Amino acid sequence: MIMLAAAASRSHDVRMTDQSHPATAFKILTADQWAQFQADGIFHGAPVDLADGYIHLSAADQLQGTLDKHFGGGSGLVIAEVDLNALGDTIVWEVSRGGALFPHIYGRLPMAAVAGISQR
Repeated sequence: MIMLAAAASRSHDVRMTDQSHPATAFKILTADQWAQFQADGIFHGAPVDLADGYIHLSAADQLQGTLDKHFGGGSGLVIAEVDLNALGDTIVWEVSRGGALFPHIYGRLPMAAVAGISQR
């Protein structure tokens, strides 16, 4: 995959082989995005994901900051807990907000990788 190869060449990437990262992360979806995800069985990305070339995720300690910054604290949202191990090397940890490493999916998110959901 071209995007993955390009991402792998960046020096700030950290692969999932680094065991210091959590095994799960979270994807925040609107109700419409969640309904489409359920219908398709695969999530191709929100508009911002498609524009950036990867699916944005947040680790547990980053989730509230992401909700506040990008979703206004949000209501009517679905938060999907994603099993990162199920996604293998499509996960790349990259420096983002405040210099923190965020997990990004360079590929699609299959429903089989969703470990659970909560609603806000």
